[in-house]
Amino acid sequence: MALPIRNSLLRHTTTCLRQFTPTPQIRRNAALQRLLSTLAVLEQREGKLNMSSLASVSAGLKLGGTIHGLVAGSNIKSVAEEAAKVEGLEKIIFVENADYDKGLPENYAPMLIENIKKGGYTHVLAGHSAFGKNLMPRVAAMMDVQQISDITEVKSEDTFVRPIYAGNAILTVQVADSPKIITVRGTAFPSGAAEGGKASLEEGVDPKAPCPTEWVSEDLAKSDRPDLASAERVVSGGRGLKSKEEFDRLMPPLADALGAAIGASRAAVDSGFADNSLQVGQTGKNVAPQLYLCAGISGAIQHLAGMKDSKVIAAINKDADAPIFQVADVGLVGDLFDKVPELTEKLGNA
Repeated sequence: MALPIRNSLLRHTTTCLRQFTPTPQIRRNAALQRLLSTLAVLEQREGKLNMSSLASVSAGLKLGGTIHGLVAGSNIKSVAEEAAKVEGLEKIIFVENADYDKGLPENYAPMLIENIKKGGYTHVLAGHSAFGKNLMPRVAAMMDVQQISDITEVKSEDTFVRPIYAGNAILTVQVADSPKIITVRGTAFPSGAAEGGKASLEEGVDPKAPCPTEWVSEDLAKSDRPDLASAERVVSGGRGLKSKEEFDRLMPPLADALGAAIGASRAAVDSGFADNSLQVGQTGKNVAPQLYLCAGISGAIQHLAGMKDSKVIAAINKDADAPIFQVADVGLVGDLFDKVPELTEKLGNA
């Protein structure tokens, strides 16, 4: 009686093995994952890693394969060591040269391309920031490939999702070029923190390409408030504030009461109410805070494109038919010159 049982067990084992044998598609996907390699171009400023640029690492994790990071500038070793702690990165390539401190694309792009070629990367990712938007198109042009801009989702190693027409339409694009040069929307992927990783450090290639552009100076608005692009709470003012004096009188106290960053619509910036570094929207910064509170903003599609991913949107406007109320989670119809001081006072007493 033992022989039939043994044969039955053998047939059952063979059936199980057949059921769990990887299909050709699974084997191809696994092989492809092993071949993928991503270079995340990380930003640094004055020896500090820009944490928002870590969204490119998060996007790289969605692709799979190996992920390396690149930083360049003066005294860059400390930045490289900080970046090495980012979870998901296997290696940090650093280039020590003060000529790269300001990220000028005329010399940064040739340096980046040399390191792309040396590493044989299939994907090169950077944040869709002023740095990334300045650098990556030049890199793509020099490598004779098409750039994919401002992606919000990774479908596969060659298929990505990005918004078009100020976010009113979503495009899924498949790209055959190699390497794939991509900028990543920072609000669509988590930036994370520089902790938990143990990446190795490697000195990169520096072609020391000449730079015809000279960095002269910059004039930045300095504030002790949270950074607009990464703040958990943002208060924004629009053209309804009517003047710079009213903007400065109403918005900073409200921001301080909430512990929030200050933003502004393009109309407010163009009218001189606020510095252009505070502009939120299609031609400004993309934000996705836990709370976005706006006053005197009508809700043009260009503005909505920069803040519609906020978790809670609250709006104050005297026009009950303002487009902003169509996307707001909480709306207050009233005169902002009365409502904002009242709200600020109640928050202060809370």
